[in-house]
Amino acid sequence: MNNNSTTTNINKKKNIWRKRLFEIIEVSESGDYLSLFYDVLMIVSIVVSLVPMAFKKPFDLFTYTDVVTTTLFIIDYLLRYITADYKTNRGPVLSFILYPFTLWAIIDLMSILPSITFLYDQFKMLRIIIMIKTLKIVKVFKSFRYSNSINIISQVIKSSKHPLMAVGSLAIGYILTSALVIFNVESKSFDTFFDAVYWATVSLTTVGYGDIYPVTTEGRVIAMISSLCGIALIALPASIITAGYMDSLTEIDRRRKETHSSITSSTDTYVNEN
Repeated sequence: MNNNSTTTNINKKKNIWRKRLFEIIEVSESGDYLSLFYDVLMIVSIVVSLVPMAFKKPFDLFTYTDVVTTTLFIIDYLLRYITADYKTNRGPVLSFILYPFTLWAIIDLMSILPSITFLYDQFKMLRIIIMIKTLKIVKVFKSFRYSNSINIISQVIKSSKHPLMAVGSLAIGYILTSALVIFNVESKSFDTFFDAVYWATVSLTTVGYGDIYPVTTEGRVIAMISSLCGIALIALPASIITAGYMDSLTEIDRRRKETHSSITSSTDTYVNEN
């Protein structure tokens, strides 16, 4: 009986430590300075790891910074793996199986692999990643995890995915329609249908690089209509995300006020009782 009680206490202590570890490695809450320090450390590490990409000539210092930052990224990956059940809320076994296939875990792994292959030549199977130097830019996405604003926007996109998908489908349909029309009207200016799709895309976004453009009156009329419709289509997802973002900020502010009011009420009650 005592052995069972001792085992239960040990498991509870382990869970408490893992829970605290999860709180530290996640985005810091107000007043959690240890978690804030961890967030700052990881953001600085991400920035430092990207500095070598701004130079064509390698320096010895970059090798050392790569070792340090890669080590920190590996530790971060392992810490997130052993606390995956608190993140996914799917039970210990299933969480540990599914976590490596989640988006953030893949981003973490992709940001680690290029540096590992660079540092250790014996990883022959992974050396092909060295050829894709720009893969290291994936580390930028790691920093998104530590931004409350980015997290809010990601939640807004998830909650507004159906209207955003509708707008995206409308944009794709309009691009293909414009491409078909301009490809048949301006057959001399557009050699392939892909050129027409490229032109329709840059016209829809009102960028218009000017490398491909219509020369006939009919083609120019189509270009003007495409640009005007592009302004409306581009504004739709922006307004959806902005409205959702403002609603989320309002909700967060409301919860913060409720929490503050609850704490104040509890303090007043405690004072009155004593």
